Amino acid sequence: MNHNDLGVFEKYESEVRSYVRGFPTVFHQAKGYKLWDMDGKEYIDFFSGAGALNYGHNDENMKKKLLEYIQEDGITHSLDMASKTKGEFLEKFNEVILEPRNLKYKVMFPGPTGTNSVESALKLARKVTGRTNIISFTHGFHGMTIGALSVTGNAFKRNGAGIPLSHSYTMPFDNYLENTEHEISFIERILDDNGSGVELPAAFILETVQGEGGLNAARMEWLQKIEKICRERGILLIIDDVQAGVGRTGTFFSFEPAGIKPDIVCLSKSIGGYGLPLALTLIHPDYDKFAPGEHNGTFRGNNMAFVTGMEALNYWKDETLTKSVQEKSERIYNFLNNMIEKYPKLKGSHRGRGFMQGIASNVDGLADKVTEKCFEHGLIMETAGADDEVFKLFPPITIDEEGLERGLAILEKAIEEAAEEKNLVTS
Repeated sequence: MNHNDLGVFEKYESEVRSYVRGFPTVFHQAKGYKLWDMDGKEYIDFFSGAGALNYGHNDENMKKKLLEYIQEDGITHSLDMASKTKGEFLEKFNEVILEPRNLKYKVMFPGPTGTNSVESALKLARKVTGRTNIISFTHGFHGMTIGALSVTGNAFKRNGAGIPLSHSYTMPFDNYLENTEHEISFIERILDDNGSGVELPAAFILETVQGEGGLNAARMEWLQKIEKICRERGILLIIDDVQAGVGRTGTFFSFEPAGIKPDIVCLSKSIGGYGLPLALTLIHPDYDKFAPGEHNGTFRGNNMAFVTGMEALNYWKDETLTKSVQEKSERIYNFLNNMIEKYPKLKGSHRGRGFMQGIASNVDGLADKVTEKCFEHGLIMETAGADDEVFKLFPPITIDEEGLERGLAILEKAIEEAAEEKNLVTS
């Protein structure tokens, strides 16, 4: 290949390709919070593989463990047979993550993607309860396979299914109607009214912070009320923590500050630590009812991801990373609100929490223009929301102060240039 020539991709790769259109260069190397293309241009990464690279690129300790494992001819593919590294991962995950949080889950390894974790959760909830329907929430995103799409809100993605998506109902997410008490009462009334047309569901599924849906962050009180609704009616609560989990919001699980205990938790993206495919479905022992092989897949589990994922768990042995993320999150929050005040014509509003924050703008095309300018100046970011109205900060949770400040400086420059081009600068 000749440097950053995209011709080979245009010639041979399907039209479905997406991110290469927003980031039109050929990447070659990456380390920490930085990437380099074939021409040697450096980019700061505020994208983190859409949350698959929470620990950044090529973490030294994970790389060392992976190279050692490969060098010793460690088993690579084993379906769901027992392997030494799987056993070690299970023990360490329980010791470092579950036990300190007083959580008791059986660990299921579905196919190594977030959408497969969601599919397994939906199937299991239906099997356990004997009910068919699932309640999801406005602007939720849970994956691109048919079951996951049925509980996803985005019209463009739903239309890609090509068939009617059924057996689900959509309820208002926190603050969707700008009257949260009314929303909770509405959900309760719908469930309890025999004339509502809504049957008692098998489960509720939700993200505590809607990553693709626009960084809508649920309040802890709302999450607690949703859990209460489920408990009082024998409905399972599924938390999709594929994007918001593994430290992205400051705690390992995004739901920890609410003090709730979901029946099923979906994890993927950064659970493997190094960007290697891996997914977990965490199941309360009372609901671990799949028959052997009832949900399977050739690539369930991933021994190399067990190796790096196990090393990544060392970050959670104490509070150091959590405190760092929470402190830097405050810096991001203050920066974004300063931008909203500095450029009132953006019609911006703050979204998200932790290391998944952004600004939603009512100005058509503004978020896309900001991310375009960011790329030109060496910062990789993406948009979110039903109309791509949010520009979304997703740095690695391990980024240092220098990297964060450099990225924010580029973002401020991009906002300024985008505002000028759209005549939004107050003179």
